[in-house]
Amino acid sequence: MKIAFIGAGRLATNLSKALVEAGNDVIQVYSRTMESAQAVADIAGGSPTNDISKITREADVYIFAVSDSVLPELIPQVCKGREQKVFIHTAGSMPMDVFKGMALHYGVLYPLQTFSKDRPADFHQIPCFVEVSDDFSAKAIITLATAICDRVSPMSSADRKYVHLAAVFACNFVNHCYDMAADILDRHGLPFDILLPLIDETARKVHDMSPSEAQTGPARRYDENVIREQGQLLRDNPFEKDLYDRLSISIHKRAMKQQR
Repeated sequence: MKIAFIGAGRLATNLSKALVEAGNDVIQVYSRTMESAQAVADIAGGSPTNDISKITREADVYIFAVSDSVLPELIPQVCKGREQKVFIHTAGSMPMDVFKGMALHYGVLYPLQTFSKDRPADFHQIPCFVEVSDDFSAKAIITLATAICDRVSPMSSADRKYVHLAAVFACNFVNHCYDMAADILDRHGLPFDILLPLIDETARKVHDMSPSEAQTGPARRYDENVIREQGQLLRDNPFEKDLYDRLSISIHKRAMKQQR
């Protein structure tokens, strides 16, 4: 299929490459900056543009890989005059119906993964969730998804919001905790890599047991002496201490609930 990408960030970089490797043709990449569009075009092919009025009309499919905040602004501009094409967005929390009234054939292809431009993603290991507006869009979207992903499942916009919320807790918030841990160690001249075996084992455990079973630490036991002492270590960082206290309470409450 001939594909035009709207957006040139981390997801577009990885998804465009995977689709080309699966035999599709990326014919154009649009971004607000020519530099970003060119970077993805160098990987996936096609012509770069930063002029929305020059987006091609020759693509079969238009894939939006942009932030949620700009999606409603871009959709009317891209769909106009191309209403018979297939339009896809890749967002976790945006409803499929954001296209409604703008196009005839549309849907969602949501790969559940965190992406980096310099770390190639293996889409065959990534769950991909799809939603379609009609049979015509279904044929295109499911063909694209199954060409790159081994785990393709239908999912409604309502359910996808909860998956995205869960992903924020499991990925974005967890990574923020890594960042805070790195900062604590750095302030005391200690390297972050001493935590890597602990981080890796924590991630491995939830492959074999539930997260509640894997939970350990002073908060689960509500070891007040340790919690109090660690709180004192954060006394010069009230925001971090507040977060530490709230997380400790949350962990203990969940542990008590599960023991009932």
